[in-house]
Amino acid sequence: MSPPPPPLGRPRRRAARSLDEALDDVELAAVRASLAQGRWQAARSLLVHTGDDWDRRCHRVTVLARERYTAAWARDWLLAEPDSGDAAVLLGLAVTHQALRGKAKRARARDACRAAIARMPADPTPWLGLLLLERADGTPEATERIFHEIRARYADHHHAHHLMVAHLAARRAEAGPDPLHEVYDFADWAAQQAPADSPLAILPVVAHAERYRALALAGHEPADPVGSGHWAGGRARQVMKAAFDWWLEWEHEGHPRRLVDLNFLAHAKVCEGRGAEAAALFHRIGEHLTAAPWSYPDRDPHTAFRAARATALGTA
Repeated sequence: MSPPPPPLGRPRRRAARSLDEALDDVELAAVRASLAQGRWQAARSLLVHTGDDWDRRCHRVTVLARERYTAAWARDWLLAEPDSGDAAVLLGLAVTHQALRGKAKRARARDACRAAIARMPADPTPWLGLLLLERADGTPEATERIFHEIRARYADHHHAHHLMVAHLAARRAEAGPDPLHEVYDFADWAAQQAPADSPLAILPVVAHAERYRALALAGHEPADPVGSGHWAGGRARQVMKAAFDWWLEWEHEGHPRRLVDLNFLAHAKVCEGRGAEAAALFHRIGEHLTAAPWSYPDRDPHTAFRAARATALGTA
């Protein structure tokens, strides 16, 4: 049975300090508000319009799937349109996020994702649900197998590569810093395999931040990333310069997750002490902060972001 919708009228106002995972996708934010009222037809239209723009589709489905009532409304959609692959994909991701919050069984979430895969075999999005589940409680072998299933459908899948970097960065963190750690090799490989204009060029920066998070949580790095020295080595400076140069030449204003990359890059420039370069990135980010990496290792992302931005803009 579907939950009762909130009262009709104005869309729900999100808490002032909440992170809006829709980022700058205004159309997505409007559909999310409609879905909260049970108007799943807006989600149907959005996903039809998105088509096979896989990064955008994954971003939109993921944001909608995280909402509290999405699984119930997706089931209503499936009842009305039993053959809808989009409804099955949305349900699979919604139940996945319920399972990750402890509100549904993992087996049920896996079944929902597999049902979506059966209906939409070319779509990498339901495989992302399986990747999230395997990262949480699966084996490294299964995680890598699912990642390769995603790459087989879309080799430059942005979200999947970020998840794999975070997954690999946590390996052997208890052993301490390792300049030859596999996460760096993976990030370099993915960046080199991608086309020249691919935002996966930023992945080595993401790997450096994720490795810091893992090492800090294991007690091998201080809790203040700026004072950690993690971004001070020659290899780190080379990675940061290459990524910043890529941004200057290739920035994709239309990529749905570019603000995720810009937050990682701004964070890296702040930690590197490059205030003027960080300031340029903060101007592009505006108010669209992301939890990662400003929350690393266990900080309030709003406080960290605003302090870093104020310092960088003052420097500039």
